[in-house]
Amino acid sequence: MIRVMTRPLAKLEDAVVSVFMPHFEAFLPYFFKGLSLLRLGRITEKLEDDNIDRTKFIWKAATTRGIVMKQFRIFNRPTIIFMAEFGGQKIIFEGLPRPKGASRESLEWMDNKGIMKKKFQKGGIPVAKGGTAMTILGAKKLFYFLNHPVITKPNLGSRSRHTTTHLSDEVSFLKAFLKARQLSPWVVIEEELQGFVFRITLIGGKLAGALRREPPFVMGNGISTVRELVTKENENPKRHNGVFHEIPMDAEAVEELKRQGLKWESVPEKNMFVTLNQKVGRGQGGSNTEMLPHVHPENVKLFEKLVKVLGDPLVGVDFIMQDIEKPWTEQKLCGAIECNSLPFLDLHHMPLYGEPIDPSGKLWDVVFPASRLNTNY
Repeated sequence: MIRVMTRPLAKLEDAVVSVFMPHFEAFLPYFFKGLSLLRLGRITEKLEDDNIDRTKFIWKAATTRGIVMKQFRIFNRPTIIFMAEFGGQKIIFEGLPRPKGASRESLEWMDNKGIMKKKFQKGGIPVAKGGTAMTILGAKKLFYFLNHPVITKPNLGSRSRHTTTHLSDEVSFLKAFLKARQLSPWVVIEEELQGFVFRITLIGGKLAGALRREPPFVMGNGISTVRELVTKENENPKRHNGVFHEIPMDAEAVEELKRQGLKWESVPEKNMFVTLNQKVGRGQGGSNTEMLPHVHPENVKLFEKLVKVLGDPLVGVDFIMQDIEKPWTEQKLCGAIECNSLPFLDLHHMPLYGEPIDPSGKLWDVVFPASRLNTNY
């Protein structure tokens, strides 16, 4: 009901932006000059080291193409507000650039997991069976309606924070539900899909990246104990470059091993995939592999179908499946789990495994087509 009431306001906002944004650029230098005189803010054309990696890669790709970038800094700290200019065209953007005239409608719901699921179901995109709940009573109804195990997560993006998996008993489920509700009044409850989380990046309607996000894991060799395998993996130089982290040998790892019937001194058989946590974040010791060259054509079709549902030139989609090299129609319990309107393109630039790709460059090719380089990607 609230969204229905506020939709006219959103359309009015779009109209105001389209009218005043062309004049905003001329005003901003004076605004930041005033902040500068007060020593509160400034505009810089230099890429400062304190920016996040996503900003660094999009800025470097712009520089390579002759695109002039400027950043608004407040209290000498970076913001995600930028200006870009090429060939007499100027844009102002937040986080990542989008082409002029791109619809803002989908940005209203893209990051909302509950609304996203309904849109995808209507568009024929596979999703996990489930729903959202605000109360314990509503949560319990969903829990007993769905097949187990289930997962709980905040309705709005949390980068895996407050997400709990493998829930099959009511006590653990309610504890997880209340944990997720700390971050969002509405909690997503759905059947647990099977496989890896793939970060699918779509730019200009085309598949631009397919990063397999792996939980912290080691591969058994039939000789070494789990402890020895983890110790050896943690010696990997790439886990000490400030991007990837060592695999923690903590209580969560013990619990995950227990779920697999293992202990630290267990000797996994050869090629056994042993996980140490269900979270896929790099901070938890997770790794990733760029799989773009290996995506099955049927999966490419499905992912690019997402663009029609989303109606946006830039989006990241988290999709779970066992094997991206096989058609999704041959895999059970696969589907989209969430979207991100400001995807972290830097993940594709520096995977732990696989060849790096350049989605930042592809994005500029869509925003400023005349800046396109003679590249083969």
